[in-house]
Amino acid sequence: MIPIITFIGWQNSGKTSLIRKIIARLKEKGLRVAAIKSTHHENIEFDRPSSDTATYRTAGADSVTLIAPDQMVTMTGRPDRKLVDIVNRSFYDVDVIIAEGFKDERHIAKIEVNREGADLLRDTVNGVVAVVTDREITGDNIFSPDQDQELAEFIANEFCRKPDQPQALLYVNGKKVPMKGFVQDALAGTLGGFIRSLKQTEGLRDVDVKITFPGSDK
Repeated sequence: MIPIITFIGWQNSGKTSLIRKIIARLKEKGLRVAAIKSTHHENIEFDRPSSDTATYRTAGADSVTLIAPDQMVTMTGRPDRKLVDIVNRSFYDVDVIIAEGFKDERHIAKIEVNREGADLLRDTVNGVVAVVTDREITGDNIFSPDQDQELAEFIANEFCRKPDQPQALLYVNGKKVPMKGFVQDALAGTLGGFIRSLKQTEGLRDVDVKITFPGSDK
């Protein structure tokens, strides 16, 4: 599974500025990065100059998606999909996903950006793995706002997949089927063996296979 780290925090806490720095730092490490932003606003002009999405592109993100109540720009127009499904189906060719928002998505690692005086979301939100703040607080993985390099190191070391690890995803009738590591290895190894025996498959990296079984529409 491609690692997803989402930045959460109150409005004007500095999330977008920090994300821009983190994307640039991860790109310096040679990682392929996609950025996804969640918003409650409608009728948004995507990628306009000085917008958050334009900022992510300038920072070097290989893919940028804006998710709003009425649209999902560059995607399928289905903002009701879970973040994990969006990533697995559409961003399989990147090493890490940096998101903004999605604080209610369970099983997603979250980094809280908190300013002096604001309530800490980590006390009520599931999955907060680090906090970026200018206040004195206790706990593991506490970063100051100017420690973007250290935070990028934390993300790369703790979440980014190793390049020699195969990844296999299986969707049946549009639903993701969970697979343990050894099953992923077996599936990737079996398919990879068949595919490598075919012509024009040199430099095998990403493979999409779709199978429709007779009578499956009944």
